[in-house]
Amino acid sequence: MSSASPVVTRFAPSPTGSLHIGGARTALFNSLFARHTGGKFLLRIEDTDRERSTEANVQVILDGLRWLGLEWDGEPLFQFARADRHREAVQQLLDEGKAYRCWLAGDELTAAKEAARAAGHALRSPWRDRDPTASDLAQPHVIRFKGPKNGDVVVRDLVQGDVTFRNRDLDDLIILRSDGVPTYNLAVIVDDHDMGVTHVIRGDDHLNNAARQSLIYQALGWDVPLFAHVPMINGTDGKKLSKRFGATAVGEFADLGYLPEALRNYLARLGWSHGDDELFTDEQAAEWFDVADVNKAPAQLDWAKLNHVNSHYIRLADDERLARLVADVYARRGQALNEPQVARLAAVIGLLKDRGKTLLELADQSAFIFAQRPVSIDEKTSGLLTDETRARLGRLVDQLDQQNDWSAEALGDKLKAFAESEGVGFGKIGPALRGVVSGGHPSPDMGITLAVLGKVETLGRLEDALSPGA
Repeated sequence: MSSASPVVTRFAPSPTGSLHIGGARTALFNSLFARHTGGKFLLRIEDTDRERSTEANVQVILDGLRWLGLEWDGEPLFQFARADRHREAVQQLLDEGKAYRCWLAGDELTAAKEAARAAGHALRSPWRDRDPTASDLAQPHVIRFKGPKNGDVVVRDLVQGDVTFRNRDLDDLIILRSDGVPTYNLAVIVDDHDMGVTHVIRGDDHLNNAARQSLIYQALGWDVPLFAHVPMINGTDGKKLSKRFGATAVGEFADLGYLPEALRNYLARLGWSHGDDELFTDEQAAEWFDVADVNKAPAQLDWAKLNHVNSHYIRLADDERLARLVADVYARRGQALNEPQVARLAAVIGLLKDRGKTLLELADQSAFIFAQRPVSIDEKTSGLLTDETRARLGRLVDQLDQQNDWSAEALGDKLKAFAESEGVGFGKIGPALRGVVSGGHPSPDMGITLAVLGKVETLGRLEDALSPGA
């Protein structure tokens, strides 16, 4: 492969389920490396599993990539539609004596595998060097790749380094099934070649495939792409990421209240680093990223770090966009906000941004805004509303009514000064005040809480609670 060849990477998911977080990181690495080198990032849908590769599952993959903010070049390529082209490559290998027809099956196949194992090498079918008869050709059979028996194949890997495999350990793998369907290892090679892929960046569970695929590339007379097999993502216990860690698919991270830009930043840093930089823009990631800098060791998903990154991007987010995202959380919880409510949330969410590490927490922290008057007063708050406290809150209402500066800072100062004038600590006032104005919902510091509610709503809630019979 010429060093002057433009870089072409690809992401090739199978649409048999959701976009897993590990796959999302692989897609991100492919995208970043293409952008870093001024190359192209392509998308191929490996939809040969016809039962599971439904249109809905394809859409889940596409939606997941788009939500994450990964845009590919050109139109997606669908592998199943290229079966004829794959069969052409199989025929080329047959014509050149680099593949053979095989009728090995059932007990005979089992016995052959056991014999090969006993002899210390991978399966070599007796049909490898046998000429089939016309009657043989009329029977169902597979086509196997005729790999070399001896020597080594070296996978040049940008992450793992040079990895050597003994050819004697690599079986003559099937490249065309008896029903005429090309197998994965054959189809991948043909598609990557025809798409001009120069760098195959994928999970290290494919490293063994790279050895077999390299041999087939060479047999077809094609350049072998550069490989980069990136390690898996583990949970905090060091084991393969599983459902018990709360999320494994991109859509689940979205539902848990993470922003796509935060997940991009976090995933880029998961197994790759640029010095001590933890937070960086998409442009910086593309400028700095080189797949050769990816770590060999598995990465671990760290929820605390992800939350830190997400809180950073929440603080940077546009208020109107953030309000609509939080409104989506309300809608999923069965409480749809109308447009005036969304606008109200957008107007005050800047005061709440640092109160939540996720959109879910922001929804929790803003719920007090939409409590309906008269707000419910829980048993704990009711117990705090002694005659003395009611009288004190009544005097606070009078002072707040005269307050012109309704900023969070000014209100915080006002509440502190009021407690001093009453000769008590704010702890004698705050809990009852919070319970009355928040309706039992979580809320931030009282200065911020009152500022977010606004003067009219704050005084209204207090007067409701202090009115006779309340």
